[in-house]
Amino acid sequence: MTARVRLMVGSSVALLMLAAVGQAQIQNTDALVRAMHDRYTKSWYGTITFTQKSTTYNDDGTTKVETWYEAAMLPGKLRIDIGPAADGRAYILADGNVTIFEKGKEVKSRPLVNMLLVLGFDVYRQAPEKTLQVIGSEKYDVSKFHEDTFEGRPMYVVGADKGDLQSRQFWIDKERLLFVRLFQPDRADEKRIEDIRFTDYRPLAGAWVAARVEVRAEGKLVFSEDYSDIKGNPSLDAALFDPKQFSAERRP
Repeated sequence: MTARVRLMVGSSVALLMLAAVGQAQIQNTDALVRAMHDRYTKSWYGTITFTQKSTTYNDDGTTKVETWYEAAMLPGKLRIDIGPAADGRAYILADGNVTIFEKGKEVKSRPLVNMLLVLGFDVYRQAPEKTLQVIGSEKYDVSKFHEDTFEGRPMYVVGADKGDLQSRQFWIDKERLLFVRLFQPDRADEKRIEDIRFTDYRPLAGAWVAARVEVRAEGKLVFSEDYSDIKGNPSLDAALFDPKQFSAERRP
């Protein structure tokens, strides 16, 4: 064996050993969140916009479809404009609150943490300590951690024991360290558990985006989101996410 071949073989073995060590270190929630952050913090986009086809599946077999226009400034800021600008319908999520607008006027504001935003986006752009604090405050049992599989891919699961699909929990793709699945009580009926899934992951601006979101309850699809015209790192004005400066006509 030549010196060059020995060097190449040695380098390959070293890389495999490092990868194995990295995987072995992810044995709890703290290590997982830190690994997610470290994997993408230098490449994950800071802003994103897309058009969303929102479909509600009713019990009688009918569907309701709306067009939503969404923009996010990470971490923690999300704006959703619903339908034509003339309707003045929108939601602004910022600083742990959601402000709701109807006909261009504020109608309600209340505390709200959107875990899909936290786990699907913010985790890669904010300090791990912040993400861990939010997870704990939202009643996820971070002491419960196990591995599982979903649709043929290995997963890390936080918040539940293996086989428990009723407790608050989230699933992370073991290889790509991307958020895949969330179980949480329905806000309208806490006895009804939502199974929310991020699917159709695509590369975007040096990172990833799930172009479809599905919400299931009691084994049935009840809501879906399909994204189009997805843009990573567009230039956005911070004022767009300030409820005090809301304008239905000034969209992202």
